[in-house]
Amino acid sequence: MALKVYNTLSRKLETFKPIKKGKIGIYACGPTVYNFVHIGNLRAYIFYDLVRKYFLLKKFNVNFVSNITDIDDKSIRDSQKQGISLKKFTEKYTKAYLEDLKTLNIQLPDKAPKATDYIPQMIALTKKLLKNKHAYKSGKSYYYKIDTFKDYGKIARLDNLDQLKKNAEGRLHDADEYEKDDVRDFVLWKGYDKEDGDVFWETDLGKGRPGWHIECSVMSSDLLGDTFDMHLGGVDLIFPHHTNEIAQSEAASGAKFVNYWLHNEHLLVDEKKMSKSLNNFYTLRDLIKKGHDPKAIRYLLLATHYRQKLNFTFDGLEAAKNSVTKIQEFVRNISFSKNPKSVPKVKTISENAKKEFELKLEDDFNISSALAVVFDFMRDINKLTISKNDSKIVLETMYFFNEILGVIEKPKKETLTKNIKSLIDSREKARKDQDWDTADKIRDQLKEKGIILDDAPEGVRWKKV
Repeated sequence: MALKVYNTLSRKLETFKPIKKGKIGIYACGPTVYNFVHIGNLRAYIFYDLVRKYFLLKKFNVNFVSNITDIDDKSIRDSQKQGISLKKFTEKYTKAYLEDLKTLNIQLPDKAPKATDYIPQMIALTKKLLKNKHAYKSGKSYYYKIDTFKDYGKIARLDNLDQLKKNAEGRLHDADEYEKDDVRDFVLWKGYDKEDGDVFWETDLGKGRPGWHIECSVMSSDLLGDTFDMHLGGVDLIFPHHTNEIAQSEAASGAKFVNYWLHNEHLLVDEKKMSKSLNNFYTLRDLIKKGHDPKAIRYLLLATHYRQKLNFTFDGLEAAKNSVTKIQEFVRNISFSKNPKSVPKVKTISENAKKEFELKLEDDFNISSALAVVFDFMRDINKLTISKNDSKIVLETMYFFNEILGVIEKPKKETLTKNIKSLIDSREKARKDQDWDTADKIRDQLKEKGIILDDAPEGVRWKKV
């Protein structure tokens, strides 16, 4: 079975076909760094991580790009309130964002371009759009003229431009009120306004700063080409952001912008939109301060299919913690019989589980069904008495699942000093001789030295504390 994905552009499940065999270019909309990212943002980043790690599991050469928007109205406003430069202000939250990714075991992007590093490319794209009559100047600013692009709104299913005009209030038209000819048009380059303070660039198009949508078009084309495989983002970005990305990119290049568009649904908290006014707004740092395990948070944000709304609750987080604990304890406590005979079933069960796990993911990244495979595998193995070699197969299978799940920590290889090893050997001899007093004394001795023993059926285990 080949990977099938739900393409927002066609509103259909489609079989994924890469532009280049064995390679994939993915662009994912990253954060606007004016504050700490919240759990709704993190739901998207966990989804990105799932998609990327699926392709890595399938041995694709993955080029994963996720941008950082380090200039917008909010970051300018808040940096001015704090009396610090925009660069210093956004660096703080960029650092925090990358730390949050690491905390949740989200692989960092191969490239994380910052908008402010791409001003020359934005100017070049605007000039190109001016030249081919898709843009115009009004006052000090430059705008994209959407009625010059016949497929405008195709990803958002806007049937006609009048529909857009009726909705031309608030965020739907970017709040780009400045001096444009038509309320439906969007800004490419905003002429300098005194409210921006010292945030501006001197360019061939005049003094000013970029609009929001143009950032992603230039960064994606620079790092992935005019046409690339897959673009990820939240459903809230379909219109206007991704709609406008398509319009300006395709008008400039004359080529199809992206082959597959995948959008994750919203996160709710207790069935309500997350809002500071409702006191249900959480960042990762908020949850960790409350004592919640990052692995449980990762599991909760991962476990619901990306095209379903995720309702975050603390009961749900507790259930996620229990699921993670079951997985971790299964890995930690895999035991085997001293009987050297293998159980032929184990290899077959493991191979079938891995195939089934992949098949579920190939169904539009159906992680919920893939997780069911993991727990079925654990249940089936727990019914068996297995050999030492079989236990290695089971462990390898769990680590295979963990390439996606990211909740199992591989134990660090630790070594014992000759003195400690000698004490353990002496205790084992005392146990064989049924000298229980000596065995207990050595156990206590080892405990004082930070070594805990576990007398398992297959032999003594030890761990450092």
